[in-house]
Amino acid sequence: MIERYADVHTHFLPPRMMRRVWEYFDRAGPAIGRPWPITYRGSEQERVEALRKLNVEMFSALAYAHRPGMADDLNDWTLAFAARTPGCLPSATFYPEPGVEAYAQKALDRGARIWKVHLQVGGFDPRLPELDAVWGLLAEAGTPVVVHAGSGPLPARFTGPGPIGDVLRRHPGLAVIVAHAGAPEYEGFLELAEHYEQVRLDTTMAFTDFFEQMAPFPRELRPRLRELGLTGKVLLGSDFPNIPYPYEHQIEALARLELGDEWLRAVCWSNAQRLFAPRG
Repeated sequence: MIERYADVHTHFLPPRMMRRVWEYFDRAGPAIGRPWPITYRGSEQERVEALRKLNVEMFSALAYAHRPGMADDLNDWTLAFAARTPGCLPSATFYPEPGVEAYAQKALDRGARIWKVHLQVGGFDPRLPELDAVWGLLAEAGTPVVVHAGSGPLPARFTGPGPIGDVLRRHPGLAVIVAHAGAPEYEGFLELAEHYEQVRLDTTMAFTDFFEQMAPFPRELRPRLRELGLTGKVLLGSDFPNIPYPYEHQIEALARLELGDEWLRAVCWSNAQRLFAPRG
């Protein structure tokens, strides 16, 4: 039995932006061919309390910019949210635009400990020259960045292991956490995690009934997933609150992989605890 959880992939956003995200998911049926009801559509405080009741003791407030002029303001909000919310990792984001290096450095100076980039929604190439200095900053700081680089639920121009793989070749020490275990390109992202010391996968929505119907995880890859989890390279993620099922189903989906209690405890708690342990 797992007594506490560390979830590296949860979302808390400014209220107006949160409503717009939910409106998008309300229309997601036509976009992805099936409904996507939000299970935890409550107030900010109600959502925090829901995590507490689920014994989620560490979580994030991942935001992501999809156009210029958003990221710096989002960082102000998410960092302030973390400051007033025990257990929340100070979270930040960035977008290819003038001034990106300066505001990324500002967020680091303010204590950002986890970042989010969404290549599918943002629609940008992670290899853009204006982002090279930012990737370098994060690699030097050792600060993990959750990257939605897989092509699920819909492919985009710069998704798949190729573009972010090129970034890693230039910055091999960059601490990338591949969102959704890289679905549906699972094997390509497993290879990146096996090759680069600081590349990890999060479990967000992967292995659940919802994702298995769209992009089933190949059974033959389970031994490699187990090895990665036991060496600290698989972390619990959920996409809370924007999930179409109870939170507990993500945990059940991990357990039914039958990769062992040690693996499950590592993924659900100790891997993230070690990754985000205070330094010095």
